[in-house]
Amino acid sequence: MGNSVSCSSMQSLLMPCRRYCTSVAIAYHSQIARYARIGQIESARRVFDEMPDKGIVSWNSMVAGYFQNNRPREARYLFDKMPDRNTVSWNGLISGYVKNRMVSEARKVFDTMPERNVVSWTAMVRGYVQEGLVSEAETLFWQMPEKNVVSWTVMLGGLIQVRRIDEARGLFDIMPVKDVVARTNMISGYCQEGRLAEARELFDEMPRRNVISWTTMISGYVQNGQVDVARKLFEVMPEKNEVSWTAMLMGYTQSGRIEEASELFDAMPVKAVVACNAMILGFGQNGEVAKARQVFHQIREKDDGTWSAMIKVYEWKGFEVEALNLFALMQREGVRSNFPSLISVLSVCASLASLDHGRQVHAELVKSQFDSDIFVASVLITMYVKCGDLVKARQIFDRFSPKDIVMWNSIITGYAQHGLVEEALQVFHEMCSSGMATDGVTFVGVLSACSYTGKVKEGLEIFESMKSKYLVEPKTEHYACMVDLLGRAGLVNDAMDLIQKMPVEADAIIWGALLGACRTHMNMNLAEVAAKKLLQLEPKNAGPYILLSNIYASKGRWGDVAELRRNMRVKKVSKSPGCSWIEVEKRVHMFTGGVSTKHPELSSIMKMLEKLDGMLREAGYYPDSSFVLHDVDEEEKVRSLGYHSERLAVAFGLLKVPEGMPIRVMKNLRVCGDCHSAIKLIAKITGREIILRDANRFHHFKDGFCSCRDYW
Repeated sequence: MGNSVSCSSMQSLLMPCRRYCTSVAIAYHSQIARYARIGQIESARRVFDEMPDKGIVSWNSMVAGYFQNNRPREARYLFDKMPDRNTVSWNGLISGYVKNRMVSEARKVFDTMPERNVVSWTAMVRGYVQEGLVSEAETLFWQMPEKNVVSWTVMLGGLIQVRRIDEARGLFDIMPVKDVVARTNMISGYCQEGRLAEARELFDEMPRRNVISWTTMISGYVQNGQVDVARKLFEVMPEKNEVSWTAMLMGYTQSGRIEEASELFDAMPVKAVVACNAMILGFGQNGEVAKARQVFHQIREKDDGTWSAMIKVYEWKGFEVEALNLFALMQREGVRSNFPSLISVLSVCASLASLDHGRQVHAELVKSQFDSDIFVASVLITMYVKCGDLVKARQIFDRFSPKDIVMWNSIITGYAQHGLVEEALQVFHEMCSSGMATDGVTFVGVLSACSYTGKVKEGLEIFESMKSKYLVEPKTEHYACMVDLLGRAGLVNDAMDLIQKMPVEADAIIWGALLGACRTHMNMNLAEVAAKKLLQLEPKNAGPYILLSNIYASKGRWGDVAELRRNMRVKKVSKSPGCSWIEVEKRVHMFTGGVSTKHPELSSIMKMLEKLDGMLREAGYYPDSSFVLHDVDEEEKVRSLGYHSERLAVAFGLLKVPEGMPIRVMKNLRVCGDCHSAIKLIAKITGREIILRDANRFHHFKDGFCSCRDYW
């Protein structure tokens, strides 16, 4: 026995070695898991390959890592190479396929695996539920040889997911163990269906509630508009987390109770980003843009929802330039644009006719693969139409099949706004031939196209066929189009007859269309009738006062002009100031009428205007002074017609927009008649194409002509 070693002594010598080997293996597994978790799967594979002794756990970890990084092919390849497999390995393969939304592959594995346990069955049921295949999940569930609480809860969630709430309750009632998760799921299901009494009964019966249970019940009340009941429950919660506070806050913001939301927000111990985002939107919906901006700037760790919310607020409240500037800052800071922010910015681009920004957003949508969405396509068409790029709008339109009604309407309206009646009518007939049902918006577009181009006969035929052929009941907006169509064509009495025969009450738009026609064709009697009706409907609208004033002035009725002006002062009626803008190098430049306009390059603009003035006079142009004296409906009185806002914008465009590129100008009011004549000549003498979008339509000026053919 002298040199022999006992068994117990040998075991004591081997134990440190085993502990060392085990700790080394754990370290390797930990590295593999960490690299997989942070997306460095190649590094994880290098660690795996370097392992001197790979056990089954190592192989399972590496397979799971591939699945975690959305590389199911490599995961399966490695699985097939495994020297040994156990049930955990097979379950990992099923779970991996389920996580990668490959439920059919998961089922093939499930059907061929040598031995299944409750985890295998539950993973497969979960896969079907996740894909919305609840009937398949149900069939498999009832075949399970044994079920645990997780199996029951997964199946319960599937039934709730497809709104089979009564069947879910039946399953819930026979569950052998009803844990807090199952009870909370059932409460959530009832809340989704608006069955709050049943949800509350379950909640009150719960033997043990956690913060999720409380929050689910509070959210249920909030979602169903019972904010005050939610608040009472919120006050008696034994503990609250960020989600609880945010749920209650969103109840107030979504119901427009911004003061209570603000008080709750101030009281929050921790202001989660989601809560801050809700407050930004809440303040924005309430018109409190400054407060929304203040919350935005206070958030240290902004997420994409924060930026999106602030951009949305700017879009809602007409802060278009600020929205574009914030979007640009968002990109400079490396924040990836999300879908809502891109759609908001596209709407802003359409409003401002900011083509450069619009193209950039379009590129972002393509990069994110959102451009294949039919809703996105419709918004893109509208953006390009409003930016004056009909060619691009039509390319997007032609690329999609099948098209939805919004797309058809967008392109028809686009052609109408650009005065291209033949194209609008052609698309309308294609739409009808394709089997797509028309709606009210379709006919507003088609009738507007006829109105803008004087196609009285075609417009009347389409209007008369609306109800009989297309089963679309004419509404107020369609009668407004017809009054405009007849009035523009000089058939003012016919327009008045149509108003008197209408089955609906004429609104301000209809009387406004008639008044505009009376002004163009100098029909004093009907102008006074239309103006009085307008003043009854919109006593604070300056438009009818000014239009009537212009007509009186043109007839030398200065006493009536003075009386109208006096009434405006007494009633404190003011008009929107004329404003034009132009985008140069992704920056929007705004101009108001007169030399007092604030612009850093005003002196250069004034020199360009002086130069143009000389060139225009040489070409035979003389200002129409009637627009200076009386046409304040379109532009405030300024010292000279040459300083109208659209002229300032055009002059700036001539200075900054490179040769060969169109100069695109937008105006918030109808373009001044004298400016229309002047810009036609400017386009001719400078050899430039000028596209002007006013409050009504587009004007494409080129070679001394306008696309509207002076019919506007």
